[in-house]
Amino acid sequence: MKQPMEPSFPRPLATVDVVIFTVLDERLHVLLVQRLDDADDPFPGMWALPGGFVDIDKDRDLEACAKRKLREKTGVTSPYLEQLGSWGSTKRDPRGWAATHVYFALIPADPVVLEKGANAQDVRWFPVTGKNVVKKLAFDHAMILDTALERLRNKVEYTSLPVYLLPDEFTLSDLQRVYEIVLERPIEKSAFRTRVLSSDMVEAVSKMREGANRPAQLYRLKNPGSLVYFPRTFKPRREMD
Repeated sequence: MKQPMEPSFPRPLATVDVVIFTVLDERLHVLLVQRLDDADDPFPGMWALPGGFVDIDKDRDLEACAKRKLREKTGVTSPYLEQLGSWGSTKRDPRGWAATHVYFALIPADPVVLEKGANAQDVRWFPVTGKNVVKKLAFDHAMILDTALERLRNKVEYTSLPVYLLPDEFTLSDLQRVYEIVLERPIEKSAFRTRVLSSDMVEAVSKMREGANRPAQLYRLKNPGSLVYFPRTFKPRREMD
């Protein structure tokens, strides 16, 4: 049987990176890994988005690679994973022509146990302010993070996306607060609740959250695998009627 011929052209470096968001301490955070402080590393000791090379023995496709990277770093499977885009050029990696395929994920903070892995010396959540984090990022990851934040905030304006930052059961106040954290602005309470309840995206569960104030009704998503789209964006509180 004739063996397939090896391609005669050089192969580019192929990686998958994942922009992983959560909410901690009332702020949006992104997961970063610190690269090894090794002279052979193109960005020794610098912080970067988690990711790595495609493993042709483990990854059936790009999404499988993204899910593997997410699971390796956090120990969880994200309830929401979306392809963000691809970046490739001769300049993004000093080791050669490189292309990365980027996904972004939303996860609640509670079940996460961070794992730095063998190719990193640290892994941490970093708060996002505007479009930046306090660390200078390796490769073109600052630009990728900026793109991910723009996509996230744009979609939050008219979808149920922030619910994936919450645990399975939540109050409407929890949901409104996570919208406000991502958008970095307040939302009018009654209009928000009307829109959420009229969209039929949540259903009440048979228990209440007890606390210092009166008990609050708990809700959950009706269809966890489906994103709900609203007919209008969430306007800032001062623009509400």
